[in-house]
Amino acid sequence: MNSMRVLVTGHQGYLGTVMVPLLQECGHTVVGLDSGLFADCVLGDALVDPVTLATDLRDVVAADLAGFDAVIHLAALSNDPLGTLAPEITHDINHHASVRLARAAKDAGVGRFLYASTCSVYGAAGQDAVTEDAVLRPLTPYAVSKVRVEDDVAAMADDSFAPVFLRNATAFGYSPRLRADIVVNDLTASAFLTGRIVVKSDGTPWRPLVHARDIAHAFAAALEAPVDRIRNRALNIGTEANNVTVRDIAETVADVTGAEVVVTGEYGADPRSYRVDFSAAREVLPAFVPEWSVRAGAEELFAAYARHGLTADALAQRFTRLARVTELQRTGAIDENLRRTRVGVGSA
Repeated sequence: MNSMRVLVTGHQGYLGTVMVPLLQECGHTVVGLDSGLFADCVLGDALVDPVTLATDLRDVVAADLAGFDAVIHLAALSNDPLGTLAPEITHDINHHASVRLARAAKDAGVGRFLYASTCSVYGAAGQDAVTEDAVLRPLTPYAVSKVRVEDDVAAMADDSFAPVFLRNATAFGYSPRLRADIVVNDLTASAFLTGRIVVKSDGTPWRPLVHARDIAHAFAAALEAPVDRIRNRALNIGTEANNVTVRDIAETVADVTGAEVVVTGEYGADPRSYRVDFSAAREVLPAFVPEWSVRAGAEELFAAYARHGLTADALAQRFTRLARVTELQRTGAIDENLRRTRVGVGSA
């Protein structure tokens, strides 16, 4: 595969920080685009980012994308509590700005558009493992925005523009720009800091999980796959071995860490429950072979938390998306529309 020039949006986020080095190792030239809201949310050593366009996603134009062979679009308001707090902004960024980005990419002559979608588009899917053809039942503003982008960008596909929609399972695992508000990372952090793992639902919902590094490998495989194989495809990204219940996750983390599991059930049954079939990705992207189990991810996280000295304050403020955004607003680093202000220049 020839080297490509690739723009990665959200490269200073949880997934982008893992993905960019892998793409570079594959021989691609990577440029990042990020407004930097989470750039300093680092657990570990200082990072060296690629050449960066410090641009709000909502302001990208075709001229910014000239000369790229592909766009990998990761940037989003990326968790459900944040989306519920600001649903209109969620749709503006996650839906409208994403569609404008795809249109700008097509206008600029970019051939491939790799979109980070989510398995949460399946919502309350019952007990059967869902394929990409399943009825979509998104239950949150975040998931709804992903469905709308898939629909709108699919309509742009033609012989010169090949979008592919990678529906990632729920991510887990260590990234130097940590997110702790996703289930495996969160429960492992609780085990590390308190010796207890508190499950506030009844523990029965199913979740499909995939390691951040496996997601990066999936995007690399899609980037290099024959274009006619991936054009306008939706692909579930993960492995059936990691279709697990929340209670299963808690017990695995407890087994790795020695922590106590406490199921309070105070939130009742979570309506978001779905198991996922990943066979299409195995067929379409044979180079993508997921390697990480939930147990291995918990072991990795627990060791990283110890090695880098994770604290309760850092967990609550720097590595939780909603708290981080709230603090940036409180200090004036971003405004009510989550845009950078002159007061808040830098990573804040």
